[in-house]
Amino acid sequence: MRTGGGVRAGVVAVCGALLTMSLAACGSSGHGSAAAAGGQGDRAPLRNTNLKRIPGIGDTLWHRVPAGSRQVVAVYGADRNSPASTVVLFVKHGSTWQRTLSWAAHNGRRGWTTDHHEGDQRSPVGVFTLSDAGGVLDAPAAKLPYTKSVSFQAPHYWNKRYWHDFDYVIAIDYNRVEGTPPNDPTRPLGQSKGGSIWLHMDHGSGTSACVSLPKSAMEYLLRTLDPGQHPVVVMGDKAELNA
Repeated sequence: MRTGGGVRAGVVAVCGALLTMSLAACGSSGHGSAAAAGGQGDRAPLRNTNLKRIPGIGDTLWHRVPAGSRQVVAVYGADRNSPASTVVLFVKHGSTWQRTLSWAAHNGRRGWTTDHHEGDQRSPVGVFTLSDAGGVLDAPAAKLPYTKSVSFQAPHYWNKRYWHDFDYVIAIDYNRVEGTPPNDPTRPLGQSKGGSIWLHMDHGSGTSACVSLPKSAMEYLLRTLDPGQHPVVVMGDKAELNA
């Protein structure tokens, strides 16, 4: 069922083969080798400093943030080869940016890359729009178009601690068609460039390429990210972000 952002509805039918391909970028039973970046409940309120620009983002990526964007999810990777990261939501008020909340998070278990390929277990560095959401659970008053479907369910041959990874997901618009459910398998740049890169629920270690956050963070983002505010994610290791 497709809802939110103007209320759209439809049945999502995904065959087993396509589902497996769709989930491959985000998780597998191989998760678990990376160290945790912090407790899954980490949530830090931040001082609402008026910022002319989001800190830690250099000219290269800052100039790719659309002028109309008023919500930025910044993912600060600890290191190029680290699965640990911190996610901060920034909201623009007038001409200045304000920090809202921050969460400990995880990215690809092998870190980050500027040239992502299927199976490299690194998250892609860049600026990407956030246009669609979904998951196994009902939408928590999501503003983004939200697809509820059992097709998001992680396979139960995976380790049990990964079964709820996709209860909530927000599609990162890397190599996908905007305006479709997050698990739509279409990859405009080709299969080899990977895809199905999502914000999703954290299981305490690195992912195959996605960014994972605590459940409370996913619920907050789903309630907060608004298509009318043109939300984007700016993500990468700190060195690449500062370039």
